[in-house]
Amino acid sequence: MPEPAANTVEYSVSEISAAVKRTVEDAFGYVRVRGEISGYRGQHSSGHAYFTLKDDKSRIEAVVWRTSFGKLRFKPEEGLEVIATGKLTTFPGSSKYQIVIDSLEPAGAGALMVILEERRKKLAAEGLFEEARKKALPYLPRVIGVVTSPTGAVIRDILHRLADRFPVHVLVWPVRVQGETAGAEIAAAIEGFNGIAAGGTIPRPDLLIVARGGGSLEDLWCFNDEVIIRAVAASAIPLISAVGHETDTTLIDYVADRRAPTPTGAAEMAVPVRSELVGAVGTLANRLAGAMLRKVERDRRELRALSRALPQAENLFAVPRRTLDETANRLGRALVANTQIHRSLYMRAAARLSPGNLTRQMERCAERVKTLSDKSGRAIERRIERRQERLVALDQLLRSLSYKNVLARGYAVVRDESKTPISAAAAVAAGMVLDIQFRDGDVAAVATSGEAVAKPKKVRDKAGPQGTLF
Repeated sequence: MPEPAANTVEYSVSEISAAVKRTVEDAFGYVRVRGEISGYRGQHSSGHAYFTLKDDKSRIEAVVWRTSFGKLRFKPEEGLEVIATGKLTTFPGSSKYQIVIDSLEPAGAGALMVILEERRKKLAAEGLFEEARKKALPYLPRVIGVVTSPTGAVIRDILHRLADRFPVHVLVWPVRVQGETAGAEIAAAIEGFNGIAAGGTIPRPDLLIVARGGGSLEDLWCFNDEVIIRAVAASAIPLISAVGHETDTTLIDYVADRRAPTPTGAAEMAVPVRSELVGAVGTLANRLAGAMLRKVERDRRELRALSRALPQAENLFAVPRRTLDETANRLGRALVANTQIHRSLYMRAAARLSPGNLTRQMERCAERVKTLSDKSGRAIERRIERRQERLVALDQLLRSLSYKNVLARGYAVVRDESKTPISAAAAVAAGMVLDIQFRDGDVAAVATSGEAVAKPKKVRDKAGPQGTLF
C-alpha cells in the first residue's frame, strides 16, 4: 500500500465541513427547487418548519425559519408539489446539505386547483354551501357595506352604478384584496360590519358586498381562505360575492347568499333602478285610479238598475197613508166612547163609596177582627197549658233521677279538694282531704290510709235505721 505524500495538506473535520459549506453556498447561492413536500408535521415548537423535498429519484432536506414562515404566501402541505426559493447550505453536525427556504409557491395552477377542490369538498361536507342556509337579499336596502380596496376601480364602479340606479348610504371597509394578510382583513371586515349595533351612530348595513377585480388564480387565492368562508357563513347580514370576472370562481362564491359576475353586477343586484321603480309605482297608481273609476261607474250602473226594480215611493206609502186616515177618523169617536165608559165606571164606584156603606163595611171588619182575636187567644191558652203540663212531668222525672234521692236513702258522695267525685278506693291517697256530702250537708275528712280495706258487713243499729259504714 503506497505511503501518503509527505507534502499533502492535513485538515481537521471541522475545516473540511467549513470548506464544503463555503463551496456549496458560493457555488449555488439562491436557487429554485421543484419537488414534493414529504414528512411535514407542522411547525416545530421553536416556530421553525422542517420537511423534505423529493422527486422520483432524490431527496433534499428543507427548513423554513420562524421569521420566514409567517411571510410565506402559501403554507407547506404534505404531498403538495411546490417550487421553493432559497439558499443551499450544509449542516456540519451531520455532514448533510439542505435548502433554507425563503418563499414557497405551488408548482403551477394544477397544484392550486387540487388544493382548491380538496378545500371545497371539506367545507361542503360541513354544510356551508347549502342553499337552505342562504338568506334572501333585501329589496331596497337603506345602507350597503362594501368590503374592498379603497383605491381600485372596483369601488368607483360600485358607487357609480349605485348612484345611477338608486342612491343609498354606502359604508366602505378598506382591506387588501391580495397578499398574505388579505384573508384575515376581509374576514375581520365582515365580522366588523355584523358587529355594528342597530340604531347606533354608525348605521348598520342591510346588505354587504365583497368585491375585487379580475386576476389570476394566484391573485384571487385569498378568497379561498377558510377564515373568509367561515366569516361569510356566520354573517347575519345578507352578502353578495363579486370577486373577479364571470369566469373566475372562488370558494366565497359558494358560501355567499348571491354571486355577482362582476362588482358592477353586484351593485345592480343590490338595488333596483330608481327611475324604473318610480315609473312602476306611477303605472300602478294610474291602474289603481282607473280601476277605482271603473268600479264607481259599475256600482252606479248597478244602483240605477236596482232603483228601477224598486216600487215608486207613492205606491209604497199609499196603503199606510190610507190606514192612517181611517184610524184618525175612528180615533175621535173612540175617545168619546172611552170617556163615557170610564165615567159610568166612576159613577158606580162613587155610589158604593157613601158614608153609610163605609160605616157598615168597617163594622163587618171589626167583627171579623174580634172573632179572629178570640180564636187566637183560646189557641194560645191551650198551648200554654200543654207546655205547663209537660214541664211538670219533666220536673218530676228529673227529681226521680236526681242523686239526692239516693242520699236520702242513707248514701253519701265523696269528692276531692277540687269537688271532683271519687268513684274508686284506689283513687284515695293517705292524707288526702276529702269532702263527703250527706243528705243534710257536707263533712270534711282526711284519709288515714291509701289502701283499700275489706268491705264491711251491713249491721243493724238497734237504736236507728239501716246505714252504711265507710
